Amino acid sequence: MPRRKQARRTTVKDIRSILRLTFDQGLSVREVSKRLKISKTTVSAYLYRAREAGLSRWPLPPGHEDDATLERLLFRRAGRPPLDLSEPDWAKVARELKRKGVTLTLLWQEYRAAHPDGYGFTWFCDRFAAFRKKTSATFRNRYEAGAVMQTDYAGHTVPIVDPATGTVHAAQIFVAVLGASSYTFALASLSQKLPDWIDGQMRALTFFGGVTDSLVCDNLKAAVAKALWFEPTLNATFEAFAEHYDTTILPARSRKPRDKAKVEGAVLIVERWILARLRNRTFFSLAQLNAAIAELLEDLNNRPMRHIGKSRRELFEELEKAALKPLPDTPFEYAEWKTAKVHPDYHVEVDKTFYSVPHSFIGRKVDVRLTRRVVEIFHEHRRVASHMRRSQRSGHVTVAAHMPKTHQHYANTTPASLVERAGRIGVNTATLVERMMRERRHPQQGYRAAMGILSLSPRYGRERLEAACERALTINALSYSSVNAILKSGLDGADPIAEPAKPAPAHKNIRGSAYYQ
Repeated sequence: MPRRKQARRTTVKDIRSILRLTFDQGLSVREVSKRLKISKTTVSAYLYRAREAGLSRWPLPPGHEDDATLERLLFRRAGRPPLDLSEPDWAKVARELKRKGVTLTLLWQEYRAAHPDGYGFTWFCDRFAAFRKKTSATFRNRYEAGAVMQTDYAGHTVPIVDPATGTVHAAQIFVAVLGASSYTFALASLSQKLPDWIDGQMRALTFFGGVTDSLVCDNLKAAVAKALWFEPTLNATFEAFAEHYDTTILPARSRKPRDKAKVEGAVLIVERWILARLRNRTFFSLAQLNAAIAELLEDLNNRPMRHIGKSRRELFEELEKAALKPLPDTPFEYAEWKTAKVHPDYHVEVDKTFYSVPHSFIGRKVDVRLTRRVVEIFHEHRRVASHMRRSQRSGHVTVAAHMPKTHQHYANTTPASLVERAGRIGVNTATLVERMMRERRHPQQGYRAAMGILSLSPRYGRERLEAACERALTINALSYSSVNAILKSGLDGADPIAEPAKPAPAHKNIRGSAYYQ
């Protein structure tokens, strides 16, 4: 954007030229403006002042030749002096001004109602400013380059319309500003919650291309756990963010806007320069809104500041860019921290899913770090477990090494592995084990019975167990207790049964096999 030229300051010599060209040569306002390269409004204003002072001919009357006399005559104070010289109680004015909705205009009107011939509004404001300067010394921050970045949310929001449902969401406007150059950043987000707050800080540092020594922010509940001036307690995620970027978080005091005066001014500028220009536009996505903000933000940072003569970008390039610390090699990975207690089943609950820890930590409190992909569990700052985070919010994620030895025995058990082990004993044993699990609603319900049958092999031998399973299949006694009873009574060595036992007749007083499952 080309730099806008500043208007030339008009001198007393220019005023004399205006009067000479008008009253001596008879040129019009337009012709005088074109010849002297002064705006027509300015030319008209000086001619009006000259006529009010009684100067309407050239050369000027005697006594008006020197510049000081002419300037004093044209710019003398208008209006009559006040007749009532009573002054207000300035201490009371200061107290009243702190009340909500009270302005200096209202207080001056009340003063003039009591003193109709009293002082005017300009005098009233000037004298009150002098009173405040004497009684309330204000600390003005003088920021060094690269010293501080201040962040806050704007009070105004921007509506975003969901094109599918028509629902309107109020987008929050995050604002960040550098202390020395006033270089400004703005971003729209869906909320002021911790993920959006951290994302705003990250995007601001990326936009500035470096890190400041400190970060001054508001006491946002999501980021500051306890808003104490001397020892504020930060959210664990926000603290980890500060460590990652090697900066210091300095929360402002509650209800003390001067602690972050730079961003308070930046918020006001963003509301007036950006949000006010977007008030008549309709946005259907966050990306669309941020694109519009970025366009106006570029214009804001390139626009020369009135009292400095340089833009925010120019000051940033000259003063602050080289003073910023470099960004870390990798961006900050957002992670939430929670405290949990290890359950008796050596699992902790995280987002309605259970993750295992070593069983020796049962009953202890642990810290849980959650990212989008990983769940890490810490005890006294030492990581004791790590899991891939489940996308579904249910179930258990268990590591076999975390189990007690008695539980590890069943950790890698499957129906196929049990049938395979039974097959090493014999066909009848494998068939019995397979049917025990197949005929239950859930195969896991037959694990313990199958393991019990396999445990009989060392005690009675493979041949006897195979014969006992054959007899159990013949009489349809598919249970561990039946096979164990056959072996105890020695029926595995008896003659084979010619025909299987007849099933019991159906009767309302006889419970079926499903009752015991």
